[in-house]
Amino acid sequence: MKQCISFVFVFALVLGLSRSVSTQTMGQAEEFSAGAIDINNGRAGSIAINVDRWSTSAERERLVGSLLEKGPDELLKMLQDMKPVGRIRTPDSIGYELHYAQQRPGTDGGRDIVLVTDRPISYWEAVNRPRSIDYPFTLIQIHMKSDGTGEGKLALATKITADPDTKMIEIEDFANQPVQLVDVKAERKH
Repeated sequence: MKQCISFVFVFALVLGLSRSVSTQTMGQAEEFSAGAIDINNGRAGSIAINVDRWSTSAERERLVGSLLEKGPDELLKMLQDMKPVGRIRTPDSIGYELHYAQQRPGTDGGRDIVLVTDRPISYWEAVNRPRSIDYPFTLIQIHMKSDGTGEGKLALATKITADPDTKMIEIEDFANQPVQLVDVKAERKH
């Protein structure tokens, strides 16, 4: 009888831990919706972000290591070769693929999410090589609070860096105001 109670306790503990680990590490597929406000010109709209899978620890280590050791050009090549993790779009577009999705527990009981991809470069931009050609990344940072609401920033053409301590990819400079994401909501996909 004592063994049976011990087995039930251990089984319940393992089941509980596996559920909490799955929500805090790799996680399930999710869809995020948000209001988007461009601080630079006042335009507002909405976006949808689908995360079909979260990047693995090995992918994160490879990308962050590449960025810290070899710089953004190597990171861009690696991102372009990676299998997509999801998609970002506005209501009237098909959007484009995301190549990196990371989440970690936040300090307030919520979670911090970073999504990165190469950004589409137009033919005009590729040929004329304006200054924007030096900013090949789109980076999204979202903070989801423990109550399920969130806020964030979206930088469409940006340079990025990595924090060697947290191993999180970040926007290098917030001087150019990114698009503010408001009323972020997440819904798990089944």
